[in-house]
Amino acid sequence: MPIDESRPFRPVRIAVLTVSDTRSAADDRSGDTLVERLTAAGHDLAERAILRDDADVLVAQLHRWIDDETVDCIITTGGTGVTGRDVTPEAVERVADKMIPGFGELFRWLSFQTIGTSTIQSRACACVARGTYIFALPGSTGAVKDAWDGILRDQLDSRHRPCNFVELMPRLIE
Repeated sequence: MPIDESRPFRPVRIAVLTVSDTRSAADDRSGDTLVERLTAAGHDLAERAILRDDADVLVAQLHRWIDDETVDCIITTGGTGVTGRDVTPEAVERVADKMIPGFGELFRWLSFQTIGTSTIQSRACACVARGTYIFALPGSTGAVKDAWDGILRDQLDSRHRPCNFVELMPRLIE
């Protein structure tokens, strides 16, 4: 998709949340991959955390970041599958003002190109919550790469044409 070099790049302040019962900072490869990609693109890492698969804990953290004026966008990795402990989409829905169904649809279409029908197990989703974007990605590094490289890199670039999420930020709380 075209980048309009005549437009200024506006860095987005992004908080990264890894959702896992087993990962730590030492072995959070999907979180590391996401941070590497967003900073390489010129965005700012606002904050980073790893929390267990517990909807109430996730909702509390999401509310903290939504209310933090230094966070424009939250990207989570993990907890989007179909097992009993996978509760990230439920947490996202609890804080959402508006869901962005096209994100999950497009993510699964892109993911199908790499993992085939296994993508059906993903409940990747996105929303706007009190003026903050939230994108919930699966916990694999491949899924993070698919989502960032195929969707978020462009949609979080203020120069991307014909439109992007960044240019809508001032109007999200109208």
